[in-house]
Amino acid sequence: MSGHGAPKTERVDGTGLEIVVVAGQWHDVITDGLIAGAARVLDASGASWRLVRVAGSFELPVVAKAALDAGADAAVALGVIIRGGTPHFDFVSAAATDGLTRVALDTGKPVGFGVLTLDDEQQGIDRAGLAGSKEDKGAEAADAALRTALTLRDLRG
Repeated sequence: MSGHGAPKTERVDGTGLEIVVVAGQWHDVITDGLIAGAARVLDASGASWRLVRVAGSFELPVVAKAALDAGADAAVALGVIIRGGTPHFDFVSAAATDGLTRVALDTGKPVGFGVLTLDDEQQGIDRAGLAGSKEDKGAEAADAALRTALTLRDLRG
């Protein structure tokens, strides 16, 4: 399982941070689990946050950038891309990953990466933080965004 070796982390104090969660609409059971995981972490941190839904994972970068340009301290990008029988999976996965990386570098603000690239639906269920899931990638993405925003705030003084 890819979560093997993940660090054990304490709750983060996100008081004063503004976070935007940007989530695709495909594969709603998995995506809703990712959103719930992110919400748990963000609520527990005390950060202010809101959810913005987009059509799919391809649209995550442009909306994350708009949120960060509008003043958010961090974005959490959540999406689900399941491999099919055509190269579409490769194109969308690369575009989402490369686009979100570019957004973080161009804005100088963190983007928590919660885009699941999967061979099948079961892999997503295993990672979505649902009852019986082995991992909670939505929570991990929110935690990463919070921690990075705090690190950047400390570095910038």
